[in-house]
Amino acid sequence: MPNRSIRLWAFIAAMAGLLFGFDTAVISGAEQAIQRVWRMGDALHGLAISSALWGTVIGALFGNIPSDRFGRKPTLIAIGALYVVSAIGSAVAWDPWSFIFFRFLGGLGVGASTIAAPAYIAEIAPPAWRGRLGVLFQTMIVTGILVAYISNMLIAGSGPDDWRFMLGTVAVPSIVFLLAMFLVPESPRWLLLHRGDEAQAARILALAGASIDEVKATIDPAADKGMPLGRFFDGRLRRPIRLAVLLAFFNQLSGINAIIYFAPRIFDLTGGGANTSLMATVGVGVVNLIFTLIGMSLIDHAGRRRLMLIGSIGYIVSLTMVAYGFAAQRYALVPYCIFAFIAAHAIGQGAVIWVYISEIFPTAARATGQALGTGTHWVLAAILTLVMPSLLTSVAPAYIFGFFAAFMVLQLLFTIFLMVETRGRSLEDVATGLVRD
Repeated sequence: MPNRSIRLWAFIAAMAGLLFGFDTAVISGAEQAIQRVWRMGDALHGLAISSALWGTVIGALFGNIPSDRFGRKPTLIAIGALYVVSAIGSAVAWDPWSFIFFRFLGGLGVGASTIAAPAYIAEIAPPAWRGRLGVLFQTMIVTGILVAYISNMLIAGSGPDDWRFMLGTVAVPSIVFLLAMFLVPESPRWLLLHRGDEAQAARILALAGASIDEVKATIDPAADKGMPLGRFFDGRLRRPIRLAVLLAFFNQLSGINAIIYFAPRIFDLTGGGANTSLMATVGVGVVNLIFTLIGMSLIDHAGRRRLMLIGSIGYIVSLTMVAYGFAAQRYALVPYCIFAFIAAHAIGQGAVIWVYISEIFPTAARATGQALGTGTHWVLAAILTLVMPSLLTSVAPAYIFGFFAAFMVLQLLFTIFLMVETRGRSLEDVATGLVRD
C-alpha cells in the first residue's frame, strides 16, 4: 500500500473530479427551469446548457500549457478559483448571456482538471497502485454527480428560484478544494523535468517514502521541458495518439454525457412525473458510484483492457434494450436498462479513460497527449449536449439510443484489436512499448 502522504495528496488532487461531477450533473435539475425563466427556444437552450462544455473544450485543449509551464499544483489551485467564481456567478445570473459566461468559466476548470489532476496522480503513484489511485479521480466525479442529484432533489420545489440554489451549492466544495490544494506539494516528476530541482523533489519523495534515485531511474534523461507540437505529431507517437483519440471518441458516442445532463428529461419521456424523474436520476448517481468503486477495486487486478471488454458488452446490451423499450412502448424497462448502462459505463470506460490516457504518453508529452484526448472527449460532449434538446423533441428516443448502441459495437472491436494493456507497468515502460523509433 502506498505511503499515507501519497494517498492524501492523490485524494486532494482527485477532489477536482468531485467538482467536475457536481458541476456537470447539477445542471440536469435546473435546465428545464432555466428554459422557462428566460423563455429560450431549443437552440438557445442547447447553447446555454452546453456552454460549460465549450469552456471544457478550451480548458482541455490548452490546460497542458499552465500544467507544464507553472506546475500541476498552481494549475489545480487556479481550477478551484474558477469553480468558485462560476458557481456564484451562475447562481446570480441575470440573463441567458451572463449565465452562459459563468458556466463557460466553470467549464474551463473542468477541462483543465482532466489534464492536471490525472497527471499529478499518475506522477506520484507507485506503478502497482497507479490504477487504483488514478480511479480516485473518476470516483470523485461520480460522487460529485450523485451529490448533485441528491442536492437537486432536496432543493427542488423550495421556491421559484430553486434552480439558483442548485447551481450555487457548487461553491461550497469548490472552496474546500481550493484551500486543500495549498496542502499538497508539486509533482516530483514535474520538478525534475521542468525545473531540474532535485533537492525539492527529494524532500517530497522522502515524505512519501520513496527515493530520488528511484524516480530518476524512470524518467527518460533525453526528455526536455516539453514536447513541441511538431515533435508530438511527427509520427513517433502515432499509437498513443490513436488510442487516446479513439478512447475519448467512443466514450462520448456511448451517450453518457447526454444521459447525465438530461436524465430527468429522458425519464420524463417514460411517463414519470417530475418527482419520479428526479428520484430515478438519483438512482443513476447511486449505480454510478457503486460500480465505479467496483471498477476501482478491479482495475489493477483485472487490467484496463478487460474492464473495457466487460463495459463494451454491457453498453451494447443495455443501450439496445433502452431502444427496444422506447420502440415497443415498454417504458417500465427503460429506467432499469439505463441503470444497467450506467453500471457498464462505470466499470468500463468510466474507470479506465482518465487513467489510461495519463499512462500511454512519455513524460514530456503527457500533458499534450492528455490535452488531445480530453479535448476530443469534450468537443464531442459539447456537440451532443448542444443538439440533445432538439433531438429529444424531434427524433424518436429509440433511434437515438440505437445510434449509441451501434457505436459501442465499434468500441468493442477497438478494445479487442487495438488496446494495449498497461496494468502494473511503469509509465516509461508503457511509453517505450508504444512509441515508434
